Amino acid sequence: MTATDPALTALSQGWCALSLLHGRIEAHIERALQTRHDLSVREYSLLDVLSRQHDGDGGHLQMKQVADAVVLSQSATTRLVTRLEDRGLLERYLCPTDRRGIYTNVTETGLKLLEEARPTNDSALREALDEAAKNPELAPLVRVVETLKAPVPA
Repeated sequence: MTATDPALTALSQGWCALSLLHGRIEAHIERALQTRHDLSVREYSLLDVLSRQHDGDGGHLQMKQVADAVVLSQSATTRLVTRLEDRGLLERYLCPTDRRGIYTNVTETGLKLLEEARPTNDSALREALDEAAKNPELAPLVRVVETLKAPVPA
């Protein structure tokens, strides 16, 4: 294959379209969350992921799992957790069965903010997808996003 190979060109164009769609959606949601709730997309995502934890076996996520879920490095995730902890939205405590482990939970204040922000996130996502669907290059990707099902945890 050469750099002018049609398959590579199509692949590159598809990737650019997907990247453009992601960027537009994230920017739209970011503006809405910042304006109405003083939250970034990453902060919202972190609160959302951590709010889904539960007590019992496998109920709490390790920092690597959290980092993977919010698509950040472990060090960036730790800094984000610290910022939200400083705002009173998260709390950390030692794992009761393994003193080396640290759990991170969403506080009541964090849960309240998350519930207030969820409709903003959802409507901003819908708005961004509707706007992107007007672009012929992005419309097929929007249709795919709209038909995706949430992954089933393993």
